[in-house]
Amino acid sequence: MTIISVSLSEKILEDLDRIQRDTGFSGRSEAIRAGIRMLLSDAAEKNALTGRVRGILLVIHEHDAENAVTRTKHNFLDIIYTQLHNRFKEGKCLELFILDGEADRIRQLKESFQKNENIEHVKLIVT
Repeated sequence: MTIISVSLSEKILEDLDRIQRDTGFSGRSEAIRAGIRMLLSDAAEKNALTGRVRGILLVIHEHDAENAVTRTKHNFLDIIYTQLHNRFKEGKCLELFILDGEADRIRQLKESFQKNENIEHVKLIVT
């Protein structure tokens, strides 16, 4: 097996260790491999989408990232049917986008948020 080096924040490392203990993984590497497998499976599922798609995109971010979210949103108004914004924790915001459009365009929106380091969590659910 190839060995790689990964830099993680203290928060992510704490979360990883907690998940490792709670789920019974034998070590961090095993937990990371499982996470990568889940990411690859999700990416394959989303990449297989074609045609018109409807779905929900959930985005969690620090309140300070609001401008970046707004800029991204304005680039995708053609597929955003509705958006709900909620400041749900101290300094955290939850955005819920209801989407309707071509699969490629919805993937582009999801990837735009995923690439932004100020975005904490992105989850796309399609019908």
